[in-house]
Amino acid sequence: MSDDLPAQSYCLMLLRHAKSAWPDGVADINRPLGERGRKAAPLMGKYIARHKLVPDLALVSTAKRAQETWQLVASALSSEVAVENTRAIYEVGASQILSVLRATDPAVRTLLIVGHNPGMEDLAHELVGSGDADLRIRMADKFPTAALAVLEFEAVGWRELMPGGAKLARFVTPRSLD
Repeated sequence: MSDDLPAQSYCLMLLRHAKSAWPDGVADINRPLGERGRKAAPLMGKYIARHKLVPDLALVSTAKRAQETWQLVASALSSEVAVENTRAIYEVGASQILSVLRATDPAVRTLLIVGHNPGMEDLAHELVGSGDADLRIRMADKFPTAALAVLEFEAVGWRELMPGGAKLARFVTPRSLD
């Protein structure tokens, strides 16, 4: 950590896109949400709003199912959120997603990433070093579509986020909200 700047609290939210459809002849990047996904995404948006987890910035994969997930989540939020649509988190592993988030401006204190597995789940497992044991077990058991992992850490900026350096503060699935 830099000696000349004080550490601050940061919140990283990893939201896996909601359940998608698999229409014949449609390229993976263009797959839309399925019926279950269109129901789950607004539930997650309401949860985010109710628990005052509204991000300063949302990094959203350019895949159609991630874009639709974000639109449904954002419609439940009472305030505007800055959005950056990026292909850099589509079909990539945890290390690439981590590189993208480490480049985030340190003024962004709460960051939401709407992306895909296995990268999202792998990143969550890589970053979490502490937190409620039951939550950690639930997350390790399964990171389903529309699941939200909320990680917290203290640092000068996103570039300092290291493996094992975050606390798992919440792990929420659509099923847990039913």
